[in-house]
Amino acid sequence: MTTELTTEARNGAELFIRALENEGVRYLFGVPGEENLALLEALRESNIQLVLNRHEQAAGFMAATYGRLTGRVGVCLSTLGPGATNLVTAAAYAQLGGMPMMMISGQKPIKSSKQGLFQILDVVDLMRPLTKYTRQISNANTIPAKVREAFRLALEERPGAVHLELPEDIADEQPDLDTHIFEPSDARRPSASIKSLEMACDMLRQAKHPLIMIGAGANRKRVSQALIHLVNVTNIPFFTTQMGKGVVDERHPRYLGNAALSSGDFVHCAIDHADLVVNVGHDVVEKPPFFMKPGGKQVIHVNFSGADVDPVYFPQHEVVGDIANSVEYMAEHCGHCGSHDFTWFMEVKAAVDEHLKNRADDPRFPIIPQRIVSDVRAVMPDDGIIALDNGMYKLWFARNYPAYDNNTVLLDNALASMGAGLPSAMMAAMLYPHQKVMAICGDGGFMMNSQEVETAVRLNLNLVVLIINDSAYGMIKWKQAQEGFQDFGLDYQNPDFVKYADAYGATGHRVTRTEDLRPVLENALGAGGVHLVDVPVDYSENRRVFDEELADLTCRL
Repeated sequence: MTTELTTEARNGAELFIRALENEGVRYLFGVPGEENLALLEALRESNIQLVLNRHEQAAGFMAATYGRLTGRVGVCLSTLGPGATNLVTAAAYAQLGGMPMMMISGQKPIKSSKQGLFQILDVVDLMRPLTKYTRQISNANTIPAKVREAFRLALEERPGAVHLELPEDIADEQPDLDTHIFEPSDARRPSASIKSLEMACDMLRQAKHPLIMIGAGANRKRVSQALIHLVNVTNIPFFTTQMGKGVVDERHPRYLGNAALSSGDFVHCAIDHADLVVNVGHDVVEKPPFFMKPGGKQVIHVNFSGADVDPVYFPQHEVVGDIANSVEYMAEHCGHCGSHDFTWFMEVKAAVDEHLKNRADDPRFPIIPQRIVSDVRAVMPDDGIIALDNGMYKLWFARNYPAYDNNTVLLDNALASMGAGLPSAMMAAMLYPHQKVMAICGDGGFMMNSQEVETAVRLNLNLVVLIINDSAYGMIKWKQAQEGFQDFGLDYQNPDFVKYADAYGATGHRVTRTEDLRPVLENALGAGGVHLVDVPVDYSENRRVFDEELADLTCRL
């Protein structure tokens, strides 16, 4: 279906902005350059809000997180050359994370230019391996079709990144009077076949020790509701991947834990005991939560698309189609099965629950990770959102922080890029101004996009940024020690984060006693505005728990 333009578009840039408005775009994140000036002028007259960032990577992270949280396409903007290359990490973040995002980059005039090859890169080819769709627009009349196609593909399962390049002369070019803007499609996702669903139900009935695993693709409201129904009617225990946290309230009595590690944790004792695992919304892009072996347990893959075959993931049965519909069918037709035996799983759960309480109130200073996680959970309301950057603390939060609703723990375990935590939290704070939002960053990850504190202050966001400070790249130091290497090359010095916050117009806090962490966080969350909280961490627990204690305790089960 098409709709004619109601008034003549003055140029390609105005036509482009109208096409974005037609797609329901609310925000455009970016750092414009001179090649974007016509687009910027058209944006000035539109109802789309420009969010001016301090770095294109952060703009891309915000756009991707908008897509992740809303299910709609987030849009970001850069100029040519270095501006476009700064979007590359965000493109990979959205593509691997399954987040719908459109990137718009500028370019020198393509029909006549007097600047030689200054700043010119083949950005379309650069984006090709990182996107589902990348095109240069060479005629203003094709803008509506290319925008519609880019949005269609960004949203089509599996969602991801798309890119359009708008050269300066095409942005200035007047389109023909009969140019049309295309209405968004109302196509629905296809449902899985009844035959594949019945086979999955038969496998569940025949299994004695089935488990449900919840992955990133299930982190949507409809899927969450269907999974709660499935767990409640079948009583089958479940565990999650890192990106599946919160799909089902983790206070549920059948929740066994999070597969933050790929092996060697309590939850893997349950997985090893299972004869069938129903993987809902998982694919191999996310770091493996467990490893399959030939002749081992059976696995049912329930997802929007078929499984990528991998040496550690080769499901015996696939249910391909709308996940919520598939899970709801299984809930309605499988029901409670008397032959299922979950006794061992409940013993594992008891061991997990007991272990996660260990040292949660430890008074040591610098503060150990278990205490940090416990205090954050205590101050965050049920619908509070934490956005994690990437570092050692991510493992601790994935294991120890119970999530109560979907998309209340935003982390990335696909690209697992540092620098994403702050922009992701900023997006959540923009979308949900009445919910409490906290960015949780290591000092290393925070400094990679710390300039966006100015953006957060300018946008009047209510946001707390917890900086977990060990003055080092802590996760790599842990891996370095695991592999028997000398401690070398991973330590650095940080700025005074309190003064750093004050310089941007935010409020800085330094925690100097363990008992102060919780009240400082409570006060910052209650005060409104942007707050940076600097907390020193003692990471000696990494080796004790992950390398020594878990190996000993899981052997006893």
